[in-house]
Amino acid sequence: MLLYIHIPFCDSKCYYCAFNSYVDKFHLKNSYMQALCNQLEFELKRFDVVAKEIEALFIGGGTPSCVEAKLYKKLFEMLSPYLKDGIEITTEANPNSANKEWLSQMHNLGVNRVSFGVQSFNDAKLKLLNRAHSSKQAKEAIINAKEVGFTNISLDIIYATLGDTKELLEEDLSIAFSLPINHLSAYALTIEEATPFALKPYMSKERLTITKWLFKKIEKAGFKQYEISNFGSYKSVHNMGYWQYKDYIGLGSGAVGKMDMNRFYPTTNLEEYIINPLDIRVEVLTEEDKKSEQIFLGFRSCVGLNKNLLNTNELKRADILVYEKKLTLKDGIYYNNNYLLADEVALFIS
Repeated sequence: MLLYIHIPFCDSKCYYCAFNSYVDKFHLKNSYMQALCNQLEFELKRFDVVAKEIEALFIGGGTPSCVEAKLYKKLFEMLSPYLKDGIEITTEANPNSANKEWLSQMHNLGVNRVSFGVQSFNDAKLKLLNRAHSSKQAKEAIINAKEVGFTNISLDIIYATLGDTKELLEEDLSIAFSLPINHLSAYALTIEEATPFALKPYMSKERLTITKWLFKKIEKAGFKQYEISNFGSYKSVHNMGYWQYKDYIGLGSGAVGKMDMNRFYPTTNLEEYIINPLDIRVEVLTEEDKKSEQIFLGFRSCVGLNKNLLNTNELKRADILVYEKKLTLKDGIYYNNNYLLADEVALFIS
């Protein structure tokens, strides 16, 4: 069982961001955090969560570091009986708002992994993306996280941005790997509807040769790719749980939860969520939905796909890909040999 908590507050809105986040609603923080507690009480009963069952907790956003650490205290008190011993508890953070005091207080609450939205160590690129931090702040935040006791530290970088060169990306990686991190997420810039970049589609410029080169550089530094965008000497338990198709509670406005064949969508309207955090839309999945998602997720990650999920025709197509060395079959599991071809592999088989 996984738990995701969505924090919709941000100190700036990145030009590429389509997440449910706001820069002008900080006055709602206290009431929102209380609404999270109200929804949590409901979800613990709905999911029939028992003691020590939650194996990974992820606080994302938005920007969790925009919310004072003390406002998380009640959530952690409520969750304490349900968290597995040695649980991975991750928070996302932005370098400009995750100061040393905030990091220390979150660590004291039990958070033991932090993922920084760095995106780049190039100040001109950060400005282009409308990030609120500088390269200097990013480096300081990561060092501070290490100093206050975090041993699992991750950072995000964005590539395929207009103006990216091998030199710029190599410098980003060089700085990243000089810092005390054991996980890195690399995301291609994608243009989403209703974002400032939607009017500037030319801002995204992915070249497959550069992407392959970048991924090889990351792996050469000892960060093994275990999912299409994630690399590390450490695999995030929460990330892996998604690929393994585990159930998860989605807490917060714009979060998503899944239990068995049901998916849950709390309202994305922040004010309405605060008034009624139990206004949750339910989607009933079909067996075909579930199978399609398992194929999609399995080939995007090191989890792979159990051959027992496939019918006769699908098995034949999968075996063609094994023959062509696109897939590897081991102990009844098909593994994808190139995550960049994950979608094509899934479409070919299903």
